[in-house]
Amino acid sequence: MIKVLIAEDNAINRELLRELLEARGYAVDEACDGRTALQMIEQTRPDILLLDIGMPVMDGYAVVRNIRENPRLAALPVLAVTAYAMQGDREKILNSGFDGYLAKPVDAVLLVEEIKRLLSQREGRGIRPGQPQESAACGKARSADAAGTGK
Repeated sequence: MIKVLIAEDNAINRELLRELLEARGYAVDEACDGRTALQMIEQTRPDILLLDIGMPVMDGYAVVRNIRENPRLAALPVLAVTAYAMQGDREKILNSGFDGYLAKPVDAVLLVEEIKRLLSQREGRGIRPGQPQESAACGKARSADAAGTGK
């Protein structure tokens, strides 16, 4: 089962996303701020993160920056689900390390399509759902070390 972590400070938005995803067979966890999201990523190892930008404690930009700087987490697909929908926001978000972008209110069909797209890109890099989140290069190096062929 594909595990999705929703990081969103608005309880109604979290509930809506949860219901949309669970109805389609996804396992869902929730975080209400950025710091909690980072802790949950380490603990639950989701296959994808749906991340709001404007959250308390740590905003979405800081969360994605932390994820991309951590070799164990860097391969995690991160989809921005945000009310930031002004001209230029999409480009700014994608240039900040997010893998995808959806504006609120969320269209259920587009949400599922975007999740599938991001997960298929991840699989194209040799990482399957449920596999640890470290980058493919780190995983290959670890496999070579375990086989005694690493340097």
